Amino acid sequence: MYNLLSDLSIIEVSSFVASPTAGLYCAQMGAEVIRVDHKAGGLDYDRYMLTKEGRSLSWENLNRAKKSVALDLRSGEGRELCVELAARTGNCITNLPEKSFLSHAAMKAAQPEGAPDMTSVRIMGWHDGRQAMDFTVNAAAGYPLMTGPEEWEMETAPPINQVMPAWDFITGAYCAFAMLAALRHRDATGEGSEVRVPLGNVAIGTLANSGTMAEMLLRGGDRERLGNAIWGAFGRDFRSKDGVRFMVAALTPKQWDGLVEAFGLAVPIGQLEAEIGVNFADGDRPRFEHRHRLFDLFQGVAGSHEYASLEARMAAQGCTFERYRTAHEAANDPVLVADNPLFGPSPANPSGLEYPATRSFANLPQKDAGDPAPAPYLGQHSEEVLAERLGLSSGAIGKLVDAGTVALSDEGKTYNR
Repeated sequence: MYNLLSDLSIIEVSSFVASPTAGLYCAQMGAEVIRVDHKAGGLDYDRYMLTKEGRSLSWENLNRAKKSVALDLRSGEGRELCVELAARTGNCITNLPEKSFLSHAAMKAAQPEGAPDMTSVRIMGWHDGRQAMDFTVNAAAGYPLMTGPEEWEMETAPPINQVMPAWDFITGAYCAFAMLAALRHRDATGEGSEVRVPLGNVAIGTLANSGTMAEMLLRGGDRERLGNAIWGAFGRDFRSKDGVRFMVAALTPKQWDGLVEAFGLAVPIGQLEAEIGVNFADGDRPRFEHRHRLFDLFQGVAGSHEYASLEARMAAQGCTFERYRTAHEAANDPVLVADNPLFGPSPANPSGLEYPATRSFANLPQKDAGDPAPAPYLGQHSEEVLAERLGLSSGAIGKLVDAGTVALSDEGKTYNR
């Protein structure tokens, strides 16, 4: 964890993936991120997969380095406390609906004199107010119908969903950026901002930014399925003699030349070039348009060599490649995890499990990244935050706890879920 944002405090009222991701990235850069949940846990507190004690591994990893306040957000008093925390802090990330108790207007109206002008980032579904989640916006954007075996017919083949909620993570990263952009504006002008980021806009906007939307309009129809081939360039999965599947990519002249050399295909490829009248060194287009002939040549070599031999040859030529791993294999791979400075020692996780935890994805060579911080127990910082942020006495907080408005740490509690 770096301390680049050590002077920044953010109230986060969120659930599931996108909104907690935005807070996580800010926290990993040193911001004080205070997550406020309903006292029994937010909608994602028991998100699968769970330990035998009922602790969510998803929640534990998306909320590292944060503080936790647990309030009765179904009560008027609990909601007022949440709004007051956000208003006094001046910064809020949330995915609650704009028309909820935590509207930007409500937070701004509750701000005391001298507080920084309210800045909020709100994750929405669609721009018109409809609900959405990663897998539904992905369906709308068309990507699941681009995937699958090449021989599948567009009209009859089923869609294939991606298993990782990529739009949620992209949206979370974008919201962290949007928050910092809004704060920079406030630093310069004194003016806060209400920022709304629809998840659906991130998906359909990425479709546009990638050039895919323009491509569809230009071609007047859908792109064909390509299996595991890379669109518009040379790349695909191949299988070695001993059954290892691996992916190669050649998007630059150096990558292409290295791959040809590693596979020993200079002569056959030269013969193919003479036959069809192209020069594959000219760039992506000839390699993509004649990919099937090239794939046959490369698979012929791959299928006659053990992967270890192919790996050594590709590495020697500086090729871009990687073998396919299962997720379990990736989690246990020493190069990806144990020897990767991204990961630090296991902190004291609420689940009680020990496993590698990530530092910030960014690497600042001149600064110490520090060890990964644990996620909090639900309500672990309720008393601390209410005292520091709202100036409540221990007696006042005790009365709120007795009334059920505030909950303290759930450390040691076991859930039956």
